[in-house]
Amino acid sequence: MNALLEPGMYVRHPSQPDWGLGQVQSNVGGRVTVNFEHAGKVVIDGKRVDLVLVFDP
Repeated sequence: MNALLEPGMYVRHPSQPDWGLGQVQSNVGGRVTVNFEHAGKVVIDGKRVDLVLVFDP
């Protein structure tokens, strides 16, 4: 799923709900950079965490 993520898409981290809604900034080589409402910019290892796509933020 993470391979389909593109900049501008909205996601949530499945084990960090307190981070809030996140917007994908980049997705390069399985590393997804996301800017979360309450955690700021975080680089996620897409091989270890499946982010949850949000269709209607």
